[in-house]
Amino acid sequence: MNIREVAKRAGVSTATVSRVVNGTAPVDAKTEKRVRAVIQGAGYYPNTHARTLGTGKSHIYGLIISDIENPFFPELVKCFERLAVEHSYEVLIANTDYQADRMEVCVRRMLERKVDGVAIMTSEMDPELTQMLSGRGIPIVFLDTGAVGPGISNISLDYDSGVDQAMDHLTSLGHRRIAFVGGPANLASARTRYEAFLASLKRKKLKCSEAFIRAANHRFDGGYAAMSEILKLPVLPTAVLASNDLTAIGIMGAIYAAGLRVPNDISVVGFDDIAVSSFMAPPLTTIRLSRAEIAAFAFNALYTASQREESKGVTHTIRAELVIRQSTAAVRAAEITGLSTPLRPASDDKWVLETGT
Repeated sequence: MNIREVAKRAGVSTATVSRVVNGTAPVDAKTEKRVRAVIQGAGYYPNTHARTLGTGKSHIYGLIISDIENPFFPELVKCFERLAVEHSYEVLIANTDYQADRMEVCVRRMLERKVDGVAIMTSEMDPELTQMLSGRGIPIVFLDTGAVGPGISNISLDYDSGVDQAMDHLTSLGHRRIAFVGGPANLASARTRYEAFLASLKRKKLKCSEAFIRAANHRFDGGYAAMSEILKLPVLPTAVLASNDLTAIGIMGAIYAAGLRVPNDISVVGFDDIAVSSFMAPPLTTIRLSRAEIAAFAFNALYTASQREESKGVTHTIRAELVIRQSTAAVRAAEITGLSTPLRPASDDKWVLETGT
């Protein structure tokens, strides 16, 4: 079936069918519903290449993510793609794997496909690559990395509040020796979470041995390796805060491998609240960031910007929420040597004080 037959069955002009399919102009809601019913019933598939040539719009949004293996991102992709389908858009997904050179490849793919907008849900973005997109009038949405401007919006993640909620929870349980396992130092989001941890220490007038602070890779193996090193220390932390849930799950694995228990010996807190976290043994206490809210704002910002000649970018803040499960518990008399011993640095031990220095 072609566009003329669709128009005839729906009792409208071919121009109206084109407007419904391409979204180039508003159509009465009842008329649009009737046209779409004919399209669906007749199995009509518009020629997307011809549509791009005719309208200058590809009806494709780009979605760039950091790590497709991290459950945080597939959940975000699912929500974004659902909204795109509802608005007759396709999604071109690209994965950087935290590599700067792959980001450039991703951006070039977006330009080649002439996307109508790009949601960059990664931790880093080269300003030159941003210019490659914005210079061509392509709307952009960043995840905590971009500066707001014409056609450019930013999603701000409230790391400070999330980390503070986790620290409030741990200190209310009596924890004072709290370790932190972060992400790669070259990632802005990892640095921000680390700085939020230091700021929380300062507000609570706590101090932390530098030996308790480790950088990992945001994955299971990184969390496992970092915690394995911490467990070699003569005095152990009573709790660990991880920069994401995959790291926290790796930390739990290292604790179990050492013959210790969560939370009896060491409490663990994650960050993100990926779906698997609630099914761990024990279920993981973590800081929730709503992927659905991130995806909804990202899509709506792109959709709004791509429908207008000029669009002012905005910032939207995603609030963090502590989800308390069974991986945290009150400090009790230790069952392992030295765990109840006060933390006293040796002469060469370095400290991160409450001032964050």
